[in-house]
Order: sequence, then structure tokens, then C-alpha cells
Amino acid sequence: MQRYLFVVAHPDDEVLGAGATIYKLSEKGNEVNICILCSMAEARSNRPESHELQDDLYASMETLGVSKFYTGEFVDSKLNSFPHLSIVQFIESAIADSMATHIITHHPSDLNNDHQITSLCCQEAARLSMRMTAEVPLVKSISYMEVLSSTDWTLNSSIQQFRPNMFVEIGEAGVDKKIEALSKYRGVMRPFPHPRCREIILGLAAYRGGQSGCKYAEAFETVFRRAQL
Repeated sequence: MQRYLFVVAHPDDEVLGAGATIYKLSEKGNEVNICILCSMAEARSNRPESHELQDDLYASMETLGVSKFYTGEFVDSKLNSFPHLSIVQFIESAIADSMATHIITHHPSDLNNDHQITSLCCQEAARLSMRMTAEVPLVKSISYMEVLSSTDWTLNSSIQQFRPNMFVEIGEAGVDKKIEALSKYRGVMRPFPHPRCREIILGLAAYRGGQSGCKYAEAFETVFRRAQL
């Protein structure tokens, strides 16, 4: 069994970026945990009531087979107003508690500023095992995921954009489970051609599958990997 921690800025980012992979990992008996920094999503338009959002979060996590999730109280769209260290330490606490050996987070060039900050803080927090080797296992891999309507809108050409080098075959059943989990968040799914519609989610999975020679896939950029040969 492997232990995975997905570190994201907002509720639903984990599903958009890796919902089918999370489901597949949990189905294979791995422990999958989620760390959400801005769990209340205060700045979201058409946001449901707080108790409804929490219900949606629980329902989505149950759909994907998530073992545990950590919810921070950092403010949506104001993540840059919090001390950097406080964010890093929150992620570190999730890493330590989950004993994660594989960490997946946002790409640092995402359009969304909260995503950028989450990625940078997560990279720093991932060094925790190198400072506490007796208590925390060594991290085996760090990867970035792609989130529709953010990763694909990297407009700053001076920053290296998302370049996938790992593809997880998810199959049609995986895509369906991803859409089911995303649908648990009320108001998130939109009509075509919005990026968060069934057709576009299915289309991206088909495209990534075509790139890697399989039937539907989610793409990741692995930037660190520790191997024993």
C-alpha cells in the first residue's frame, strides 16, 4: 500500500485535477488523503451555504474513496495575505499525519494565484521528511496536476507551462466517477462549452489518453522521484 496526499487550494480542485486517479488509487487499496487550504471558498460565485459546501465535500470524498481530508481556514483569493510559513506548516502537519510518500499539487504556473501559492508552499513542505527522518517517511515522488480553467490559462509566457510526463489510464469508468464526484459540488458543473462541463472533461481525458496510447487518461508532471534499484 502506498500513501498519497493531494494538496489543493479549493474544494473541487482535487476532483478537477485528479478525480479519476484518486478513485483508481483508492480502489487498488492505496491510502489517499486530501489537504484543502481554502476549504470555505468564500469568494466563489453562487457559493452554497457553508453547511451545504461541507456536505458536498464529504459526498465527493466518499465517492472517490478518500481516507481522510484536512481542511484549512485560509481565505479564498486572499491566500497571498497569509504568512508563508503558516501555510507551509499547515501542509507539513497534513504530510506528517498522513505519512504520505507521494505528493500531488497544483502546477506553479496556474493562472489562479491561490494555486501558485499552494504549489510553492507544498514544494517547501515536502522537505519535511529530510528534517524529521525518524518521524516522517521519505517522499518518493512530487507531481503537479492540471486543473481545467486554470492550468490551461497560463498566460505568462516567461513561466514554464504544464508539461505532462506521466499519464494515468483511467478508462471510461474513471471519467464517469470523476464527473460524479464533481457533480457532488453543487453549482460547479456548467453547460457546454464551459471547461467544467461533461463534454470538455471527457474530451481532455480522451486527448491525454491519445497522447499516451490508452483509453482515457489524466496527466501529471512529475518533478521529483526517488527510486530504489
